[in-house]
Amino acid sequence: MTYRPAEVGLSVKRLQHRHHRAMNQALAPLGLSLVQWDTLRHLHRNPDASLHDLAVLTFQTDQSFGSLATRMADRGLIERIPGPGRAVRHRLTTQGERLRAEGQAIVDAILKESFHSLSSAELDQLGTLLDKALGPEAG
Repeated sequence: MTYRPAEVGLSVKRLQHRHHRAMNQALAPLGLSLVQWDTLRHLHRNPDASLHDLAVLTFQTDQSFGSLATRMADRGLIERIPGPGRAVRHRLTTQGERLRAEGQAIVDAILKESFHSLSSAELDQLGTLLDKALGPEAG
């Protein structure tokens, strides 16, 4: 079968949508949405990240991420720490780290199930092809 770019693009979007629905549903018992868990994941990988950096990493505007960060800080999941000048840095709290780890196990299980029909070589090939399609700005 020959795939047109529009068909491939739609398949990528459908898979992403399936993942988002499944992850939001599975993370809900932890009191987390996918966006909140993604924030915890990025803070785990990027301690002391700025609001802007976290907004970019989580595909949000600075304004919408600022609201999210405030709610997460109020819940005790992250803390905001003054940085140089007017900058504010963010860090995980102990509770945030616990929920990040619990959420990671949930997300890993969903992704494992989603890709279970692919061999290791096919999964590597898919990853390589997606990286190639995304180009150098993907990093």
